[in-house]
Amino acid sequence: MSISIDQAFVRQFEAEVHEAYQRMGSKLRQTVRSKGDVLGSSTTFQKVGQGAASTKSRHGLVPVMSVDHTAIECVLTDYYAGDWIDKLDEMKINIDERQVIANAGAYALGRKTDELVITALDASVNYAGANTDGLTKAKVLTAFEMMGAADVPDDGQRFAVIGWKQWAELLDIPEFANAEYVGQEALPWRDTQAKRWLGTTWVPHSGLTLSGSARLCHWYHRTAIGHGSGADVQTDITWHGDRAAWFVANMMSQGAVMIEPAGVVTLRCFEA
Repeated sequence: MSISIDQAFVRQFEAEVHEAYQRMGSKLRQTVRSKGDVLGSSTTFQKVGQGAASTKSRHGLVPVMSVDHTAIECVLTDYYAGDWIDKLDEMKINIDERQVIANAGAYALGRKTDELVITALDASVNYAGANTDGLTKAKVLTAFEMMGAADVPDDGQRFAVIGWKQWAELLDIPEFANAEYVGQEALPWRDTQAKRWLGTTWVPHSGLTLSGSARLCHWYHRTAIGHGSGADVQTDITWHGDRAAWFVANMMSQGAVMIEPAGVVTLRCFEA
């Protein structure tokens, strides 16, 4: 086996990993504030307070709002996903095999992205309802009321990430799953991965934290959580003669942080 590899192939493989990560790797990255191409080991997200408008006298000075600005630091950590390939030459001609390896690396990095976002969401202490029942209509409406009371913008950028058991519980709520309420086009089984309801995109996810017997589900605004990354996805392919194999290393520098706690409401849902 030749131990040299065409650099065009390396670039193509890296592009396939990057494309797979963008397409399928992470469910939650697009639901939060995201900053790419970060230089260094950390970045900051600006948290801006609320301002108030007021009047002024004729020819007088325009009143200054003196809005609070707070810099929230997001620390980036390097993450790696590698695998050994004994016959990398076959990958050059077998696109299916190459795609399997590319997807595996992208999925691993994507799961880490979601894990970081979920960890940031878990810092929320704005609880809607108790932790002794599931995702009921009453709990959803309590959370909805809390979002409104906190002046969380209702601008199409609200998201709710819930477990699959909670997704099944939503299907028992007529207002969520009955065509008489939502119409034929908005029925949840038409699109199994996400659904718009109450001005929010509801997303089922298998990686949410189970705290005791309660699944921590979160309803939040996109600007409440920040995700930062350095070079999105990098791939390094090296030959190891002692193993007679190539090692394919996919790597990414990333981190996530809570920016605005008031923009997150947590629904603790009991799971038997």
